[in-house]
Amino acid sequence: MFGYITVNQPELRFKDFDMYRSFYCGLCRVLKDRYKKAGQMTLTYDCTFLTLLLTALYEPETALGETKCTAHPLQRHVTRINRYTEYAADMNVLLAYHQCLDDWKDEKKYSKAVMSGALKKAFLQASGRYPVKAERIRENLASISECERENERDIDRAAGYFGEITAEVFSPEEDAWSRDLRRMGFYLGKFIYLMDAYEDLEKDRETGRYNPFLTWYSGEGWEERCRNILTMMMAECCRAFERLPIVDYTEILRNILYSGVWLKFEVTNEKRRKKETDS
Repeated sequence: MFGYITVNQPELRFKDFDMYRSFYCGLCRVLKDRYKKAGQMTLTYDCTFLTLLLTALYEPETALGETKCTAHPLQRHVTRINRYTEYAADMNVLLAYHQCLDDWKDEKKYSKAVMSGALKKAFLQASGRYPVKAERIRENLASISECERENERDIDRAAGYFGEITAEVFSPEEDAWSRDLRRMGFYLGKFIYLMDAYEDLEKDRETGRYNPFLTWYSGEGWEERCRNILTMMMAECCRAFERLPIVDYTEILRNILYSGVWLKFEVTNEKRRKKETDS
């Protein structure tokens, strides 16, 4: 369920995209330093957003640097790293490990089994730093698995459990801002879960995998109903975001929240329209 919280690059100014990329490269650098190559391979836009959000809110001391990487060996990239980069790296590893296990369990992807094994040590290290968060993530993932076994049709139930996971991840500490951070994470998590289900509808129907939207599929107005629910999730997420006293990086964060998160929705709809036209 990674990859939904990303920038809409064509709508972002060059200097803002360069700033965003410096946090992305910073997170990549920390993942490699802490967890070697296996950790670096889990890098996500989602946790880049988390780094940027927490940096904008808490304004920690941030180290400016440069790095090279395997993907771009001839070019040095600017990095911005602070304590929330390190926090996001730990959360990234916790989530990626469980994602690999889930993909192996559901789709028997051997590559994911191998990757989960490579991440096991990193997972244990991150869990040791944040045992409460690791346990809450595990508990809510177990509840999602129960929903899948029961073929739960209440879309709020399974999505809510994933929302609880992202709420936990979005709140690094209990303070004046944790309530809004948790609320923001909760609704963003529900959006991610339901967006993933919306994107995979056809595949899940063919394979018989659980999908909370299947009872709606092909019914009258089902796509509009899905859009309305996703819009409500993001409206609540953005409402919580706008209450936070953030001054820096607002253009980037709003680009992601108001536009970037919808990119896959539009791509999915375009593919469906094309398929209908071709048939």
